[in-house]
Amino acid sequence: MGKDRSIAFPVVGFQAWKVPRSDGAFTQVPAVSVVDIRSWYRADPSTPYDAGMSKQPPPTDPTMIHPPELRFLEGPQNRKFELGRLLRISAEFLRGFRRLHFVGPCVTVFGSARFEEDNRWYQLARETSGLLARCGFTVMTGGGPGIMEAANRGAREAGGRSIAATIELPHEQGSNPYLDLEIPFHYFFVRKVMLVKYSYAFIVMPGGFGTMDELWEIATLVQTRKVRNFPIILMGREYWEPMIDFLRERMVSEGTISPDDPDHLILTDDPEEAARIATGTGLSQFGLTYGPQAEPNPLLLERAIVDRR
Repeated sequence: MGKDRSIAFPVVGFQAWKVPRSDGAFTQVPAVSVVDIRSWYRADPSTPYDAGMSKQPPPTDPTMIHPPELRFLEGPQNRKFELGRLLRISAEFLRGFRRLHFVGPCVTVFGSARFEEDNRWYQLARETSGLLARCGFTVMTGGGPGIMEAANRGAREAGGRSIAATIELPHEQGSNPYLDLEIPFHYFFVRKVMLVKYSYAFIVMPGGFGTMDELWEIATLVQTRKVRNFPIILMGREYWEPMIDFLRERMVSEGTISPDDPDHLILTDDPEEAARIATGTGLSQFGLTYGPQAEPNPLLLERAIVDRR
C-alpha cells in the first residue's frame, strides 16, 4: 500500500475496505476499526492532504459511495456538504416544533418493537396508555409496531390523542395504524428531542437497545438537571428489577452514581398507579390544568391534529 500511495475506501457496513491497486482493480481487505476507516491513507506524510487525494480518481463502485447519514459522523466533510446537513437539521427541528406545538401535554411510551399482540407487555402498554388518554394526556411513541403500536392503540381506543415521532430507516417496518399525527424524522437526535420536549412523564416498557438508549438518555438529563425531575416509570418489575439491583449493588457501591440516582426510576406493574403518578406530577409540579388549549393561527400556517378516526 505504501508504495502504491493507495487510498482505502470503506465498503458500506464497514465490514471491509476496497483498496484500489495500480492496475485499476480493487482488493478487498478486512476493516480494522472505525478510526482507520475515517482516515485517508497517505504513504508520504509530507504530501499535502488535498494533493495526496487528488492522485486518485473518484470512486465509481456503488459499494464505495457513502450515504449522507454515514458521511455525517465521519469527520470533516467539504463545506457544501456540512452546510447542507446544517440546513436539513435546522429544518427538521423547525418542522417538529411547529407540528407538535398544539398536541397538548404528552406522555411518551418506550418499548420493544418485537412484541406481538398476544404478549403480556403489549397488553400492559395498551391498558396503561388508555388510562393516560382518559386522564387527558396525548400519548406519544416512536410510531412502530410492538409496544409502540400497543400504546397508540390504547390511546385511540380510549378516545384520546395518539401521535408518533417516527424515524426513517432502510429496514423500517412502517408506522402502526393507530396514529392521529405522524411526524417522520431523518436524524435520531432530532427525534429524541421531540420525544422529550413535549412530554411530562415517560413510561418505559420492556425493550432492547433502543429502549435502553432512550431510558438512560432521559435518566442522564434528570441526573444532570438539564431537565426537571420528570417521572420515569418502568413497567414490568420482573423485567427491570435485575437492572435496578445492579444499579444499587454495583454502581452505587462503586461510587459511579449517587445513592439517590436509582430513586428517579419508579417500578410498577399497575397501570392505574402509572397514570396516577403521571397526572399528579403534571398537575402539582408542572402546573398543568384542565381547560381550553392554545389554538393554531392560520396566518402562520399552523395546524392542529387532524382526527383520522
